[in-house]
Amino acid sequence: MSSLQLHLPGVLSTDSVEWIWRDDFDQEGDVKRFEHVTVMRHEVVSALAPRPGGVYVDATLGGGGHTVALLGAEPKARIVALDRDPAAIAAAEENLATVADRVMLVRASFSRIREQLTALGIAHADGLVADLGVSSPQLDEAGRGMSFRREGPIDMRMDPEQGETALELMDRLSDDELANVIYQYGEERRSRRIARSIKKALAAGELRTTLDLRRAIVRAVGPARVGGVDPAARSFQALRIAVNRELEELEALLASLPDVLSEGGVAAILSFHSLEDRLVKRAFAQPEWEPLTKKPLVASDEEHALNARSRSAKLRAARRVASGVAP
Repeated sequence: MSSLQLHLPGVLSTDSVEWIWRDDFDQEGDVKRFEHVTVMRHEVVSALAPRPGGVYVDATLGGGGHTVALLGAEPKARIVALDRDPAAIAAAEENLATVADRVMLVRASFSRIREQLTALGIAHADGLVADLGVSSPQLDEAGRGMSFRREGPIDMRMDPEQGETALELMDRLSDDELANVIYQYGEERRSRRIARSIKKALAAGELRTTLDLRRAIVRAVGPARVGGVDPAARSFQALRIAVNRELEELEALLASLPDVLSEGGVAAILSFHSLEDRLVKRAFAQPEWEPLTKKPLVASDEEHALNARSRSAKLRAARRVASGVAP
């Protein structure tokens, strides 16, 4: 991440950027290609409509793209930016140094946003954005163990200093429990076969790296891709979600939002799979919220062409209102 460049209009450069993973590589040497595009940047800024003196939360700092976009739209706004990945915070400390007076960096999961704002002396924020996608450096770095395309330890933690690894999780769970994780979080119908194959590989001492894990999955379901999706993709997603408690974290964030945002404040949530989107949709249907659109916004065809990752993105935004006021 040391080569990350964040652009801030009038301060650093002209375009906001964020690391975006490219799936379309043909060989090992290609895996480090990135697209420097922030997913649905303009839509997020439009939804939050930052104002001078306002306080906004970037709940998923990552490469910093949304933080930079919000500051670019309103230079007199302030941002509280959270990330539980120490590498993301370290990169931001360097790359956002010129706007440090307007950005407060916090290493914490977004489920703790209320206590973090309280610690900073902030009663309420005027808006919040959360991009629920995995950051590209996390996928690209083999040592994080999140990608089935690169060999590394079977880790998958967003914070590599806390919690159990994916390998430890799989070892702890029974066959049925592992199958349930893969089915629930990966929506993988062949979960029981996959779980048996993984546990068999574990028992034989054959599960040491991410490529070993992929091989165990392929042994269960075959090498054929379904609709262009790698046979290991759903299982890797499921394990990553379980290891990082991603859905529990999202539920906690959504539950805290009415107390985080001031009346009239806007929350904008970018989700990348149906499990997340259902939670966001359900939360924004509560009386405290006025949805800003009937359906989630999706990226434009032009953005799809520039950034394949945006194809699965759904943006839901809602305004905080007094309980029972929303239509």
